[in-house]
Amino acid sequence: MLVSAMPTWRVQRLVAAGLSLLLAIAVALPALAAERGGLQSLTGESIGAAELARGKVILVVWASWSPRCRDIVPRINAIARRWSGQAAVMAVNFQEEPAEVSRFLTGQGLSARVAIDRDSSFAKKHGITWLPGLVVLDEGRSLYGGKLPDDPDSLLASLLSR
Repeated sequence: MLVSAMPTWRVQRLVAAGLSLLLAIAVALPALAAERGGLQSLTGESIGAAELARGKVILVVWASWSPRCRDIVPRINAIARRWSGQAAVMAVNFQEEPAEVSRFLTGQGLSARVAIDRDSSFAKKHGITWLPGLVVLDEGRSLYGGKLPDDPDSLLASLLSR
């Protein structure tokens, strides 16, 4: 049966079903990317492997509930000030909801892009077993994955000079 020969109510139902399906897919895509080991920005955009494979990237993994991460914003800002000319710097929140992350960061002046590792797949992939953690990538290849040192400059200098 041609669409033009269908009753109007049936066409409206088909259009509504199609729009509902498209909306469901659009809402699910960022979550699906995160489940495959990707990250989401704080605003919900997918941060894919291709983006993390561009040049050198410093990622600090943290969680607001960790007592060792209470001072994470000044620590990330110091890294960004010192190293942003040589690498992209990103803050990766570990398993929290974006609204909670936003509340924690409000008024703190974080100078790095924020990503969310909802299911911890990014942290697991890069060997992060301690918060705060540090991941350093070069063209997508992991140079370091482990604990964020109290003074990361010497470690970062050796990694970024490669």
